[in-house]
Formats: sequence, C-alpha cells, structure tokens
Amino acid sequence: MNSPGTSPASPASPVKIKVAIVDDDPLVRSALGLMLGGQADIEVVGEATDGQEALSLVRTSTPDVVLMDIRMPRVNGLDATRRVLADARPPRVIVLTTFGADEYVVDALAAGADGFLLKDTPPPEIVAAIRAVSAGEPILSPKATRTLITRLRAEPTGDRAAAAGRRLEALTEREHEVALAVGRGLSNAEIAKELYLSIPTVKAHVSRLFDKLGATNRVQIAITVHDAGLV
Repeated sequence: MNSPGTSPASPASPVKIKVAIVDDDPLVRSALGLMLGGQADIEVVGEATDGQEALSLVRTSTPDVVLMDIRMPRVNGLDATRRVLADARPPRVIVLTTFGADEYVVDALAAGADGFLLKDTPPPEIVAAIRAVSAGEPILSPKATRTLITRLRAEPTGDRAAAAGRRLEALTEREHEVALAVGRGLSNAEIAKELYLSIPTVKAHVSRLFDKLGATNRVQIAITVHDAGLV
C-alpha cells in the first residue's frame, strides 16, 4: 500500500529490441522504419545507407539486431556482415534481400548471419523473425532454404561429400531425420508435424545439430545435407 502523498509505482518499461536498418534504398528504410516503429517491443536505433556506415552505426548504437541488405555501394552487406560479426560483442544479423539479384547470400549465411528473409516477406513475419533472432533462434525462410539449395554453385567434390557424410554419422537417428527436414527447407512447425514431435523438441534437436555440425544457422545444416547427397 502506498503512503499518503506518494504516487503508485509505475510498472517497469519492457526492454525493447534495438534494431538497426542497413539499406541503400530510402524507400525500403522508410517502410521498415514505419513497420517497426509501431511495435511496442522494438526500437529502431538508426539507419545506414551502406556497409561502411553500418560499421559505425553498430558501434555507436549497439543494436541487438541488424537488418542487412546485400548489394550496397562502398562496403556491401557481405563484407559488412563479416566485419560486424567479428566484433567482441556482435549483434544478430538478418539478411533482407531481393534474392534474385544477389549472389552473396550463401556466403553471408556462412559468415554467421542469424537469418535470411526475402524483402517480400509479409511484415508480421519480419517482426516475428526479429523477435526470434533476438532471442537466439536463427531464422531462415523455408522458401529461401529451398531456393538456396537449388542455387548451390556446384556439385560437391568427393572430399566435401565424404566430410559431410562423416559429420552426419555423428548424429542420432532422430537428429538425422531433423537434419534432412531442415535440408528440405521445412520450418520447425512443419518438422514437428511431419515427425510427430512438439515444436520445443524440434528446436532442441536443431540446437544440437548446430553444435554437432559446427553450424551457426539452418542453411549451413542444409548445405551439409546437400553435400552428403541426401537432398
């Protein structure tokens, strides 16, 4: 009970997810800013027009998540992603791209980006991806995964295939099933439905796949499965 003359204590403000937007298209930056500005748990802390500005922005505004375009002047999104993630306390990075125009997506994800979404992804899904990535759950559009697998630049060499096969041999039977499903581009919900598992159980299996396969995102798992010739 409050003493006379005192005001009731106000509830603590929720901690907001700090987001930086990096894109050379002002219309894209404006649209993302308007979309995210309406979210109670998200704060846009800055915008950058290319990868060079992104490096400065990340160091001064310390965002939790960076929405990173790929094709930009001066420093492209691929190089910027590598350099941002090399910092001592890196943010999460979600690659947002028009995919068909970008040849660097696989390399960006291999560099450690936490998510990949197409720019035509519905706004609610972009918002959900920011929340998920901020919480430590990598996000890869199922549609994008399937496209990425078909765009892998060359068939794996014998050495690559053998190495991928050896890594997959370390998995349990269930982990192997989940890895194959990730390689086919299925979401956690789709994997849960197909394998008759709960979504938290699927997430736990995917986390173990990251550890066992030395992966930092779902596309790296998918590439391993592809290299082994299983999809």
